[in-house]
Amino acid sequence: MTVFIYSYLCILGLVLGSFYNVVGLRIPEKQSIVRPRSHCPSCKRTLTTTDLIPVFSYLFLKGKCRNCHSKISPLYPFMELSTGLLFMLAFYEFGWTGELVIALTFISLLVIIFVSDIVYMIIPNKVLVFFAPLLLVERFIVPLDPWWDMFVGAVVGFGLLFFIAVISKGGMGGGDIKLFFVLGLALGLKLTLLTFALASFFGALYGVAGMIRGNYKKRQPIPFGPFIAIGALLSYFYGAEILNYYFTMFY
Repeated sequence: MTVFIYSYLCILGLVLGSFYNVVGLRIPEKQSIVRPRSHCPSCKRTLTTTDLIPVFSYLFLKGKCRNCHSKISPLYPFMELSTGLLFMLAFYEFGWTGELVIALTFISLLVIIFVSDIVYMIIPNKVLVFFAPLLLVERFIVPLDPWWDMFVGAVVGFGLLFFIAVISKGGMGGGDIKLFFVLGLALGLKLTLLTFALASFFGALYGVAGMIRGNYKKRQPIPFGPFIAIGALLSYFYGAEILNYYFTMFY
């Protein structure tokens, strides 16, 4: 039975991950997520069912369009596989509890944000407006301890990034600021602050490495959303362990 559940959640994640790719790529362009059907960005050929099997189609076609043989971005299978694995991790951590629903919602939000920000450097308001009330309702049903911690996390998360944006004169995007409000609803105060610390750390490492390789110039903007997503996932699943390790080591 357990194997079946993991398999089901993995397949569900793969399929939804494919859909989240579409959402993350189309919403910033103000396109419908329903029409037109998925097609090759190069030759515009409408993809068939066999072209749309998550991960496996990419491997079978060797990362190329069946028709024009142009390269397909590895972002597609990466996000599909990541979503499937994260759905399985959510069940491993929470089992059949109410928190599992929040975990799946949270993962879905972060996958979409990752795609949209890494491609367009945009965190769409429509995505945040959809997920904010959803997480708010879910957190009322499955509350944090204390229950009002979600409001503190949302306000402090928003306020922290807004303050940074003001003092840095635009060094923080508006989408990042609003995203932290939504993250605060799910994470609460401590994990929201941890998310910011982790995202900043990973973002700084990536930026320095990019400058060393010559991929980025000083003060050149880089998408912060993917690092927020990574930091938020680490905080959500392993935040307690990370904080405990930190305070044990340094205090």
